[in-house]
Amino acid sequence: MVNHPCPRTGADAAEWWGMKKSKTRESDWRSPETDSLLWLEEVEGEKALDWVRAQNDRAKSELESDPHFKAFHEAALKIVNSRDRIPAPSLLPGRVSNFWQDQSNIRGIWRRSTLQSYLSGAPDWELILDFDVLAETEGENWVFAGATSYAPLHQRTILSLSRGGSDAAVRREFLIDEGRFVENGFNIPEAKGAVAWVDENTLLAAIADKPENATSSGYPRLIRQLARGGSIVDAPVLFEGKKTDIGVWPSAVVNRGETYHFITRAITFFESEFYWMTRDGEWRRLELPKKAEIAGVLDGRVIVTIQKDWRRGISKYCSGDVLAVRLKTGAVEKVFRPNKRQAVSSLVINENAILAEILDKVVGRVIRLERRDGKWRPRDVKLPGEGVTALSGVNPYGDDFFIDFESPSEPPALYYLGAEKKPQLVMRGPDFFDAEVVVMKQRFAKSTDGEKIPYFIIGRQEVIKNGRAPTIQYGYGGFEVPSTPGYSGVMGKLWLERGGLYVIANIRGGGEFGPKWHQAALKERRQQGFDDFFAVSEDLIRSGVASPKKLGAYGGSNGGLLMGVALTQRPDLYAGLAIGVPLLDMLRYSQLLAGASWIGEYGDPAIPDERSALLAYSPYHNLTMGRAYPKPFFFTSTKDDRVHPGHARKMAARMAEFGYDFLYYENIEGGHGAAANQIQAAYRAALQYVYFTQTLMGE
Repeated sequence: MVNHPCPRTGADAAEWWGMKKSKTRESDWRSPETDSLLWLEEVEGEKALDWVRAQNDRAKSELESDPHFKAFHEAALKIVNSRDRIPAPSLLPGRVSNFWQDQSNIRGIWRRSTLQSYLSGAPDWELILDFDVLAETEGENWVFAGATSYAPLHQRTILSLSRGGSDAAVRREFLIDEGRFVENGFNIPEAKGAVAWVDENTLLAAIADKPENATSSGYPRLIRQLARGGSIVDAPVLFEGKKTDIGVWPSAVVNRGETYHFITRAITFFESEFYWMTRDGEWRRLELPKKAEIAGVLDGRVIVTIQKDWRRGISKYCSGDVLAVRLKTGAVEKVFRPNKRQAVSSLVINENAILAEILDKVVGRVIRLERRDGKWRPRDVKLPGEGVTALSGVNPYGDDFFIDFESPSEPPALYYLGAEKKPQLVMRGPDFFDAEVVVMKQRFAKSTDGEKIPYFIIGRQEVIKNGRAPTIQYGYGGFEVPSTPGYSGVMGKLWLERGGLYVIANIRGGGEFGPKWHQAALKERRQQGFDDFFAVSEDLIRSGVASPKKLGAYGGSNGGLLMGVALTQRPDLYAGLAIGVPLLDMLRYSQLLAGASWIGEYGDPAIPDERSALLAYSPYHNLTMGRAYPKPFFFTSTKDDRVHPGHARKMAARMAEFGYDFLYYENIEGGHGAAANQIQAAYRAALQYVYFTQTLMGE
């Protein structure tokens, strides 16, 4: 381990970290009104950025000077920029498109090929747009943020361009076949939002361009009908949400030659109202439970999943069910019901069927659901083994699709299923590390209430057997998002191959077993998810797999909150914590950027009972003097306009005031992923694994 020549603890440490010696009293910062560090919430403030640069310089000096850094960085760059990676397909009849980044295409290129060429395994690509050239030509730091094409020809699209990776984007009309922007075409100024095509000359546009047009969460409140040649400012309002809503969004889907238009009014993160435009041009509210999600339309039926038990007449439908609701009559049909150890992770609709990604005991399956003879009939899609599956590209106008399959020891393999419905191997990703002896074992830990919490141990067989290995435990546990064991070339090369173990904890709050698994750690029950994570850590230590001196943990975003709680509640369990793009100040989170949109997940600090529950675990407010905390590594992004960088800044600064050691790195651009391109992602990964090498391997 490299010893930095500057002070780590004691009275001099605060000055080294850019802070004055602490005069903070608990009453000063447990109340947002008297928090002395609010200046760090000024995202682009000169004083705040000076502090950030000083912390970046200190972290980079320590981590880059480590003898492992150069090799780690070169290996990570080689992996993320490998030209042998599978180019993820977006499928339309007879053709495939792909967005690609590598060392020569830092911002990326958008390209396409014929389906026949793609299936050969060596596609003959045609360039659509080069974002590096575009950025240089226009003098902008453009990041590709998606495209919304006019169906069914998909030759005309609205291209979303983000500055530096933020969620806000500029939207401009682009002709795919001609590879150029439309002169005097649709051009919507930078804002958070979304668009949907009505016809070739009309858009439904939800744009949060002004405070009065945005919700308190910063998302669109109005949907306008924007005609070609018109201005978004003058476009007539078709739909208006409330200021307290999360936002409103338009969408358009095509099935069997008919286009369906919808509006989603998100009241909370988990409750929405849905509206459908009839053939007469009227908006009609769909009779659905508020806790539901629309996947698409199949043969005049809207396909939904519900997150709460729902009674309709004499029929009762269960949380997690997939339902089909006839748009004309409102008649409801049950399509699929997962069992207690299953969850529907995603649904995609093609011309004739529903394709469902299922987690079965956290192992991936794909099911094809078709309506035949008046009944919905499931059929398993054959897969090569147990692992993680993803519908990588589905043709909405036919029956063919791609499936991506991978496991911790098997790199991604892409299969094509055409009319024969038999998987055809198209491409296999490269082996980025020696995975021949890497195994995955699923185990269960007993949580505080007796619930069995599944977790995966990934690593070399002899390392698991020998025990007390350097171990990184990953967790998320929020928003009904599951954590699944996939292939990571960077993690495998920089950690598993070097004798480390990686553990994935499937704690409550996530979506591993459906809505009820998520709701068990919702709002005032949040502590249960934290306890689940600690139970996995204790089980690893009890079984001899790991030890507190060699156990670390990592999480980002909501998982960054989990890491902050691990730091303040159970510092005895961990030798290192990587805390990425985190929420940490849970009394102010709802006032920062998109924070208000997550009140349905965490609770409202303005409500006394919910504020008390938040305060009980808020990492920023539970940091105290005189404890033995592990030295954490915070990382975030200035351009993250989802989770405010002030969370990480203030937590690190408070640790400095209290005389604790830490490392802090903030990418000046990069969005919520803390990296705007592959080069930045590789650099941040190298820093992270150097940190874990120092703290867990003692090297």
